Amino acid sequence: MDWTVFLAEFAADWKLLGRSKATLGEYLRLLRDLRAYSLAEPSLAVVKAWLATSKSKDHARYRGRAVRAFGKWAEVNDVEGWSWWRQVPLANVAPTPQETVTERDVEVLSKRLVEPRDRLMVELLWSTGLRVSELSRLVWEDVNLDEQYVVVRQSKTGKPRLAPLSARACRMIRRAPRYVDSLLGMSTQTIQRRLNRINAPTAHAFRRGWAVHALESGVSQTSVQAAAGWRNGAMVSRYVSQVSGSLAMVEFTRVEKTR
Repeated sequence: MDWTVFLAEFAADWKLLGRSKATLGEYLRLLRDLRAYSLAEPSLAVVKAWLATSKSKDHARYRGRAVRAFGKWAEVNDVEGWSWWRQVPLANVAPTPQETVTERDVEVLSKRLVEPRDRLMVELLWSTGLRVSELSRLVWEDVNLDEQYVVVRQSKTGKPRLAPLSARACRMIRRAPRYVDSLLGMSTQTIQRRLNRINAPTAHAFRRGWAVHALESGVSQTSVQAAAGWRNGAMVSRYVSQVSGSLAMVEFTRVEKTR
């Protein structure tokens, strides 16, 4: 049986878990590209040959991730012929510097913003660490102002979680108008365009900065992982890899002051 007939089921399960639709779309495109490359039964040798035709290391790594994602699903769902998926190599890609928002950046940005909704958007990104899609889906019922947290009902991992709210964000929310569809009344695309219009960093830069700031403030890696909705500690390390040295110095300084 042609293995691509299972792609629709793979996609359905992916969506049911609440995972990224953009990632799914790219994975499906790459998997169909693999099928077009070889009509033979899938095998590690075929995949390696296909990976070798990649335009770059980044391209090869993304292709490998697509195959691994489908292979993992296939193994769980008794699709024969994918037992080798764990052996699919992922190209080593040198990390590039990632923009990371700092507390000072947020202060400077907030002071020059005129519209209250822009200030609330920035404060929510900074204090919650939410993905832009998660922020766009927040509704009033998800907000607990008394205990200062929001409920993220649909996360990338498919599991709901709690994310912290700053006292300033709570004050802004109390004064904010009530939009019918969501807390901010903006879609994912609208938030991204608005960030660009006000010359602000990307939502991912805010999320990365939130994680770094939390760790610098003494929040445990386990708590950062839980609040961010990451499956494991490797994601925390990935997000803060560029500033791991400074984080270590902050922690050593904190320990020294307690002696």
